Parts: sequence; structure tokens; C-alpha cells
Amino acid sequence: MSISLLDVYDRLLAHYGHQSWWPGDSPLEIMVGAVLTQNTSWKNVEKAIVNLKEEGLLDPFKLHETPVEELAEIIRPAGYYRLKAKRLQNLMRYVVDVHSGDLEAMFACSVDSLREDLLALNGIGPETADAILLYAGNLPTFVVDTYTSRVLKRHGWIEQEADYHQIQDQFVSQLPEDVALFNEYHALLVRVGNGHCRKTPKCETCPLCDLLPPSGIEEGF
Repeated sequence: MSISLLDVYDRLLAHYGHQSWWPGDSPLEIMVGAVLTQNTSWKNVEKAIVNLKEEGLLDPFKLHETPVEELAEIIRPAGYYRLKAKRLQNLMRYVVDVHSGDLEAMFACSVDSLREDLLALNGIGPETADAILLYAGNLPTFVVDTYTSRVLKRHGWIEQEADYHQIQDQFVSQLPEDVALFNEYHALLVRVGNGHCRKTPKCETCPLCDLLPPSGIEEGF
């Protein structure tokens, strides 16, 4: 690529400023949000988290012990609520059974082993696992989402068929291993993706517009 990913970061940061992401009052709340945000908007997640707080359920043991049908109704605003209730309880079962509900001890494990454990849980894919590690655990891993993939592929900075881990490796290989940098960069990519790099792109006022390939871009991916 003609510009380094660190230069892209500097450009996005200068344009948007710091994003203060991920929203959440505690590591547990961030973990819950990482599950609930699957296939829905953050506004819906916020409503579900408010419900959990009002019910006094933001606790690993309480989330683990609450009947799944009851939990599903509480998180209904997040959408796919029955499925997400099961996924949330799968995660909490792991936290309680393996780490005795101690998130500090859990995040003291090595990144690789903890990531492997998370990926073994039903409903926890690479993006959710990495979001938990980075944002809740303050551990150095780069989160790749649809916006990240779209920005890189549309600008010709990675092959169109590149998968999650190939995109992640692109960032990890070019950037210093810095949790704050990984955190901010992902948030900035979400910002530019949400504002400009949508399925139907809005390139005119995008801070990365002049970096597009001469051949232009394809819409819809």
C-alpha cells in the first residue's frame, strides 16, 4: 500500500479526534455489550444494558443463575434476545466455572490461551472474542469488523478475499503493540465506516477519499 496504516491512523485521528470507545462502566459491562451488539445497533444494546442494571444483574454469578427465559426478556431490546441470552450465559458460565467469577484473574491469563477459550464458547466468534480481550481486558489484540474489512478492501490495501485473521495480521504487523492504539484505531475505523464507508459509500467528504485507487470502488460489500 502507498500509505502506512499508522499514517492512516494519524489522518483519522486528526479528522475525528479521540473516540473514547468502548462505552461501559466496568469490564463486565463491556463483555456483556460485546455479546449484545452482535447484529444490532448500539442504541439497542444500551437499552438492554439499562434493563440489566435496573434488575441488578450486572454480576457474573447473577447472570449465570438467572433463568435463560427471564434473561431473554430483560435483554429483548438488543434483538435476537433468546439467542443472545444463551450466548451471554455461555460466557458467564465460563467466567464462573473456570475463573470463579474473577475477571481480574481471567484477564491475567495469556492472550492466546484466553482467546482460544473464548472462541470455544458457542456464540463467541473472533470479533466478539477480540473485543472482550481488548476493551474489557485491556489486552493487545486488534478487533476486525465489517467496517475495518470494507475500508481496507475498498482502498486496495489488502486482497479482496482476505479473511478476519489476514486483516488482523495486517494491522498487527504494521503497528506497535499498543493497547491504547489498537483501541483508538478500531473506534476510528468504526467512525469512518459508519459515516462514509457504508454498503453505499459516501466518499466525497471522507478523510480517506483521496487514497482510493484510480479505478474507483465497488459498492455493496
